[in-house]
Amino acid sequence: QVQLVESGGGLVQAGGSLRLSCAASGSIRSINAMGWYRRAPGKQRELVSTITSAGSTNYAESVKGRFTISRDNAKNMVYLQMNSLKPEDTAVYYCNALIRPSLSRNTYDYWGQGTQVTVAS
Repeated sequence: QVQLVESGGGLVQAGGSLRLSCAASGSIRSINAMGWYRRAPGKQRELVSTITSAGSTNYAESVKGRFTISRDNAKNMVYLQMNSLKPEDTAVYYCNALIRPSLSRNTYDYWGQGTQVTVAS
């Protein structure tokens, strides 16, 4: 069974940095796009950043220049380096990936359980 597991969240002071990691495991044939989303208290989930299997990236305007997404295709992992963190970055961060499981002809949308990031002012 395919699953995504995030790690790296925590509490940091404004201006600080955190690095989130997400590992995809299970019977995986291929992984297409991977990405990070977040949900702040009282708000809807929003896109933070995505990266294709070829390495093309996309960022929300609010994080451009501060966050960097990367992936290790050999390890089935995606990372989010977050610098110059602001209190408004406080949210639960979710890993997302489009994965084709082994023995499947279809690609499915998988989500991690989320990791809390809290930025103190």
